Parts: sequence; structure tokens; C-alpha cells
Amino acid sequence: MDKAPTPDQPAPAGDLYDAPLLVGGFKGTADEIEQQWYEQVYRGRGDVLPQLTWRALIMGTVIGGVLSLTNIYIGLKSGWSIGVTITACITSFGLWSMLLRAGIARTPMTILENNCMQSTASAAGFSTGCTLVSAFAAYYAINGHPLAFGLTVGWVFFVAMLGVTTAIPVKRQLVNVEQLRFPSGIATAETLRALYSRGERSRQSSRALGLAAILAALNAFWADGLRLVSTKLEPYSISSLVGRFNSAVLGPAWTHRTVMLMWDPVFIAAGVLMGLRPAASILLGGTLCWAVFIPILQSVGLVTTTAYRDLVQWTVWGGVACMVVSGLLSVALEWRTVFRAFTGFASALGATRRKPTAVDELEVPLSWFVAGQLVSLVGLAWLAKVSFDMAVWQTCVAVALAFFLALVAARVTGETDTTPTGAMGKISQLIFGWLSPGNMNVNLMSASIGGGAAISAADLLGDLKSGYLLGANPRKQFLAQFAGIFIGSLASVFAFMMILPTADVVGSDRFPAPAAQAWRAVAITLAHGFESLEPVKIWSIIVGGLAGFLLTMLPRWLPRSAKWLPSASGLGLAWTFHWYYGFLFFTGAVLASLSERRDRAWAEIYNVPIAAGLMAGGALMGVLLVFWENGPTVLRQMLGLS
Repeated sequence: MDKAPTPDQPAPAGDLYDAPLLVGGFKGTADEIEQQWYEQVYRGRGDVLPQLTWRALIMGTVIGGVLSLTNIYIGLKSGWSIGVTITACITSFGLWSMLLRAGIARTPMTILENNCMQSTASAAGFSTGCTLVSAFAAYYAINGHPLAFGLTVGWVFFVAMLGVTTAIPVKRQLVNVEQLRFPSGIATAETLRALYSRGERSRQSSRALGLAAILAALNAFWADGLRLVSTKLEPYSISSLVGRFNSAVLGPAWTHRTVMLMWDPVFIAAGVLMGLRPAASILLGGTLCWAVFIPILQSVGLVTTTAYRDLVQWTVWGGVACMVVSGLLSVALEWRTVFRAFTGFASALGATRRKPTAVDELEVPLSWFVAGQLVSLVGLAWLAKVSFDMAVWQTCVAVALAFFLALVAARVTGETDTTPTGAMGKISQLIFGWLSPGNMNVNLMSASIGGGAAISAADLLGDLKSGYLLGANPRKQFLAQFAGIFIGSLASVFAFMMILPTADVVGSDRFPAPAAQAWRAVAITLAHGFESLEPVKIWSIIVGGLAGFLLTMLPRWLPRSAKWLPSASGLGLAWTFHWYYGFLFFTGAVLASLSERRDRAWAEIYNVPIAAGLMAGGALMGVLLVFWENGPTVLRQMLGLS
């Protein structure tokens, strides 16, 4: 553990990072490339600046724990996962600056401490929640009850450990030698460099984030908190006011189809980070679903209900088919990338047989990978056996599959900055649909191992890329990541059980759980076969699959028109949640695009911090209100008092 700088020995100034980042700038053999990095980037930085300090770990676990709550909340609302690294960097810098001004902190946190902090926060805030909003929520919906709190925490922790350690053997090949871009990792490194080299810009960004968080929290309380204070105040809440407007202007026919106007800054902010093409795709898909498909089914009498929970059982099939076909086809089309993933792993193993270098002392040894994989395997095998009588051999297959899926996901992310999240989970589900036909629980939970570990490994390699560019010690950064999954597992599972106290909340208007809808639909289809579905649902699968195929291939056939073509994942996802989410996403994306055109310098300073603050403040207040409402009941259930 490093020691933080003392006032008598301050940390080196930020001018170390005024030079441009060396992205893909090293040439030669693998050893020569690593030696160039060691001499030009690491020396004078990673061997001088404190990195893995107690204050960095504590700050990272606190911020990561909070962000894990917000990601669970947003994931159950919209099915969209948001990276937390840049938010963590800006939040940490702003908070530490406040502590310095208040005299509580004695010295500034170094840039590499902040880098270790964001690694801890990312592991806690992102890597522990993916399986909860997808496989676990689907398990809850199918069985009517969740796994016990302790079993769920253990499962989430061991899957996260699997993902963290899976990144070890491929990091040197993908990040050091091939120098894949991992654009999100570059963005995080650039953000940290800007915070530490441009004092006024960093202060502007952190102030914007803090103010946006406060305003979003107040808005969330006005929308959903007044009713918890007093039922007499509920008519004055934003939710009630907007509800009365929708009823008067649009009428019950459209509002029951979720085609209405809503106000929620969290999802407007998500649209800012999402970008115009995916947000427009979601709005288009939602309009086709809720303003065209559902009215047709209602007009011919196939659907007679009006509740979202009932309507989504008809819409989910086409959306899921679009996402599954697109995801699997995208991975298949990147067969060269897949091939390079496995040859790269072979190269990484070969590197362990040569003469040790200075970089070897900094990298994580493969023995840590072996130990982490074995511990995860034993833990998951025991949990699977006692939870739903899953055979040990099935867990072994799931863990082995997780490793190979992680190789693919990591390389695709490194080359494109797009993690094939849906494809990883669906590949696992399809394989276990064949290995264990008819068993939906085994299908869901075994797939959660493969999909969750692959997504986690790909995300954490992006963190290691930012550390590589800044000259961080990769072994210390790995330890920071590993530390984060402890608090993240506890916080995310606690939030999950508070938000979903009963099974009927899954798929409700308040928490649609789109990812869970997709996993549940695939599990049901694999268990019961297509013959169990109504003809309309089968045709929906065919048309949705065809749409996924065309939307994946058209950008390749018509590259000049690619930016105008809808995203298959966005179009399909829109068929699993309310129309107004797509409208909010699109609104945010349009506002971001307009601000960039009007004043790019202003947008670079404020767009991301404001969006991050709105999401963090609004989602966190939403979680706190859920705790206020459901906390006593859920705590009694956890303690076995009711």
C-alpha cells in the first residue's frame, strides 16, 4: 500500500501530464514495446506518484457503492448500463477539492491515486450489477421469489471476481502489445489529465456535476417523495401534475400504451451520454411498437388488456429477436477479431516463458489468475448446488465458457468500444438451453456466469487502458479493482432487494426491467419450445430477427449511409419498455448535439459532468425513496422476522 504525500512532501505537479497521451505510439517486438512504455510513460510517474493508498480505496468504494445503487435503479428502469469511470473521476476530484478547502484533507490526491480510485469505483459500480438487472430479475419473475440475500451476494461477488481475474492473462497482449484503443479508457485518461492540468476547467466541471446532482435529487423528491411525506401533498407532485396533463391531452387510450409525455432528468441525461443514433433508434422502435403494433393487436381483438405488464408480453418477442440476431451476427462477422482473441491469449501464455523484464514486476502474475478462477469456480459450484441443484459439471462448463466469452468481449470492446453485452448472455443461454433443456433456472444462472464475467472483464480492461496511458502500476490497479467488488456486491444486492421487494414489481410500470424481460423470454422459449407461443408471437420473432439481420448487414452494404441507419440494439430494446423512455433519451441526445454545434468548447466542459450529475443525483434520490418506502419490510424479511 502506497503512502499518501505529506504536506512536507507534496505530490508532483500536474505538468507531468500536459503532454499528449501516447496512444498506440510504440513500435517493435512485444518486449521492445513494453520497454518503451516503461521508459517513456511509467518512469517518473508510476514509480514516483502514490497510487494505491487507503484514501483512494475508501473514496473509490464509497463512490462505487453509491454508483452501484444508481446503476441498479437505471438498469431496472431502462435496461441501459452506463459506465461509471468518468463520473467517478469528476466526483472524486470535486469531493477531494472540497475536503482540501475545508481543511479536512491535508494534500491533493495525485492523478494516479484518482486512477486507482476510479478502478475501485468501476468494479464496485458497474461490474457487480449486470447480472442482477438481467438474470436475477428474470429468475425473480419466473419463480416469484428471489434467492436469499447471502446467496445472492455470494453469486454476484464470485461472478465479479471471475470477471476481474479473467482480464489478467489478456491485458498485456491487448493493452500493452497490440495497444488496442479501448476508447472509453482513453476518455477516462483524458478526463483525468484535464482535471489535473487545467485547474479552472476541472473546477467548472466538478461544480456543474454537483449542482446538477442537487437539482436532480430535488426533482426526484418532488416527483415521488411528496406522497411519502403526506398523501395530501401527492396531488402537487410532478408525477400527478404530468399525469393529469396526459389524461387531459392524450387520453387513456394512448397513456395506457405508454405513449405520453413524462419528465425525468435521469433519462434525459442518459440520452446525452448515449448519443443521437441509439437514442433516435429507441424512439423509432418505441413508436413502431406502442403507437403501431399494439393498436393493431387491440383493434383486431388479440389483446384486450391495457396494463403495461400484459402488453409487454406481446411486444418483447420481436424486440428480443432483433437484439439476439443482431448481437450474435455482429460477433460472427467479427470472426477475425474472435480468432485474434484466442491467438492473443496464446501469445500471452508464451510471454511467461521468456526471460523476465522490468515490466514483469509490475504486471499481475498468472498465478493470481489461476487462484481467482479456482476460488470463483468452487464458490459458484457450491452456490449453484445449494440454490437450485445445478450439477457441478454445469458450473465448470459455465466458468470455462465465461473465459472464452470474455476473450471475445474484451477484444471487441478494445477495437470498437462496444461491448456485446446482449450477445454474451444470449450465447450462454443458447448453449445451456441445449445442455440442460427445460430447466429455466439453470439456463438463467449459468448464463449469468458467462455473460456477467465477460462484461466485467471487458469493462475493467478499459480501466487498465487508462492506467496504461497515465503510467500507473497495473498490479496496484488490479488490486484496486479487486477491492471494489466487495462493497459493490453488498450495495448492489441490497439495492436490488429494496427496489424489488416482491416479484410483481418486476415488469411493472415503475420498474419495467427490460433486460430481465429479454432473458426471461429466451429462457421460456428454450424451455417450452416455439410451439408453446401464439402465432403472433412467432411471427414477431421472425420479423424481429429479420430486422436484426438487416440492421446489422446494411451498414456493411451501405457504409456511406451507416450513420442514418437505426441501431438494432436500440430498436429492439424499445419493444421492452415504455415509449416515453425513448422520448426522454432522444430529448437528451438532441440537446447534447445542439450544444456541441453551438459551442463545442462549452459542451466539452459541461455536457458530461451535467449529465453524470443528473443521473447520479436523480437515481440516488430514487433509490433512497424506495428504501424509505420498502426498507422496513425488506429488512424484516432479510432478518427472518416476517
